[in-house]
Amino acid sequence: MKKELVVIGDRVLIEPDEGQDRTETGLYLPQGIKEKEKVQSGRIVKTGPGYPIPDPQALEVEPWQAPQIEKRYFPLQAQEGDYCIFLRSAGIEIEFAGKKYVVVPHSAILVVLKENVDKGDV
Repeated sequence: MKKELVVIGDRVLIEPDEGQDRTETGLYLPQGIKEKEKVQSGRIVKTGPGYPIPDPQALEVEPWQAPQIEKRYFPLQAQEGDYCIFLRSAGIEIEFAGKKYVVVPHSAILVVLKENVDKGDV
């Protein structure tokens, strides 16, 4: 049976870099910050669907009726494959399939480095 991690809401699953002063993309993390472990860097593996958008029609439905409402989300800026620096204190460490990951809310991500950016996207 194959298992899969499903990221919920505005959460982001990150594979953290371990024990490096310089990220693989060339960003340097100051020694004082590394010692206190306030920030960490890593690669985004998965993201949740985003922030839920309330549907005003849901308020018009009676409680005894079965609403057929499509769930809508405001998408996240961070995307799979992006490299990021995030607040370590906001993260929860997990281990899945022998790898260590950190789950953080989207708001805990400080900087995202996108590698495949077109000039029109900047």
